[in-house]
Amino acid sequence: MNIPAQGPAAPPLDADARLLSALLDGMEVGLAAMDRDGVLTHWNREAARLLGWTADEAVGRVGLEGWALRPGDADAVRGQLLGAAATPRVHEFALLTSDGRRVLVRAQAHRVNAPDGRSLGLYFAFSEAGTQVELERSLALAEAMMDEAPTGVVLVDADLRPAAVGESAARWLDCDRTALLGHPLGEVLGDGVQELEAALQHVLATGKPLSGVKLWAALRTDPSRRRCWRSEFVRLGSPLGEEPVPLGVAWFFEDVTLHEQSEQEGTVLRFRATQLRRAGQAAAECEDPMEGAVGYLDFVLAGFADYALLDVLAPPDAPPETGSAPAGPGAAAEAAPGGGLVRAAVSPVGAPAQSVALEPTGIPARYGEVHPAVRALERAGTVIVSDSGAPTVPTTPSQGPGPVLDWALLRRWPAGTVHGLCTALRSRGRTVGVLTFLRGSGRQRFDRADTAYAEDIAARVAAAVDLAGARQQV
Repeated sequence: MNIPAQGPAAPPLDADARLLSALLDGMEVGLAAMDRDGVLTHWNREAARLLGWTADEAVGRVGLEGWALRPGDADAVRGQLLGAAATPRVHEFALLTSDGRRVLVRAQAHRVNAPDGRSLGLYFAFSEAGTQVELERSLALAEAMMDEAPTGVVLVDADLRPAAVGESAARWLDCDRTALLGHPLGEVLGDGVQELEAALQHVLATGKPLSGVKLWAALRTDPSRRRCWRSEFVRLGSPLGEEPVPLGVAWFFEDVTLHEQSEQEGTVLRFRATQLRRAGQAAAECEDPMEGAVGYLDFVLAGFADYALLDVLAPPDAPPETGSAPAGPGAAAEAAPGGGLVRAAVSPVGAPAQSVALEPTGIPARYGEVHPAVRALERAGTVIVSDSGAPTVPTTPSQGPGPVLDWALLRRWPAGTVHGLCTALRSRGRTVGVLTFLRGSGRQRFDRADTAYAEDIAARVAAAVDLAGARQQV
């Protein structure tokens, strides 16, 4: 009975041969095999693509000389293949294509032995050397960027979890390179993590890279310090499919916090200098010096504080014989109750959240002995206070603890105030009042630069207030 060569009942040997042929043709490298007499027995599809010689043209030929190899190179190549078959290693040599071009390939040969140890021949796999070099270069570049590049590199997968973290990135994120792998970014980042994830999601969804993105973020290990990272985002796609499959996003970034802070400080200084110049020009056109002093507040308040309060010393009931204000800061505080301060102006005028108590009344302010304005008056300097968040419980000797009061209302400031700066107004060696700046919860507390700016404003306002007092005495 004859058994058909094809079909379900095909001999197992024929099925194995078809499977071997399919595996050889599906390889991504060229593969050729020779028997022990040097006759080619296999030539796969990738070898045909690289050199242009089809399997029908190659199989059955003796060696490569004369058609896929120049005669002058035959001995050297034969020695390399035979030597590599005995001790496997990679060699480079040039092969000829069907149209006569030379192609530099990288090849690795292996000997094929029978069960009894006899040599049956050898096979060698080869690929274009340029392609191998590009792959090796890409791998070397990726490794160098992860280990040695000064730029931070984080590879994020499609689930927005880090898959690889570079050395510089780990240093800036203040974590070990392996500690973040597979974990959400929110475990390391606090403020700013939502903006980072939004950028990653945008690149994953659109495939378009983002460049020059400045992200401000804070680490959970140090939430008080914000960092600025200039970032680039590039989507990673697999080249194996017709449509690249998103593998994640490469996040490149560098820490530019100091540079950005310097630029911001420079911008703030330029703006404040402009406001002072404009205020000075406006004050110079005011016939009434007190009107000029109030004008300063309207100009300098922009971008600096929410409120500005101008309190001046109340004239004593019995002025000194010299007709001038008390000479020392301590004497100034004793001129009247509450430090003898009278509200002269407030800015901005008519604000929706402004309390009626802020309006100038001509009555000495009911400040307590520990009020920041009184303390600034006594010290002839600057006092900065901020709400600590703890409830304020005033006490009285007779009745004990009183009801819990708002931190700002207890100091007779607008509700919602959390930061205050009081600085004494000094002119001609005397204290003539106190200037107060107030900030709400949307602003940071006053720092050294703010203090210097406030004192600069106070010096100009003090001169105007002193001149107004001198005119009244004339």
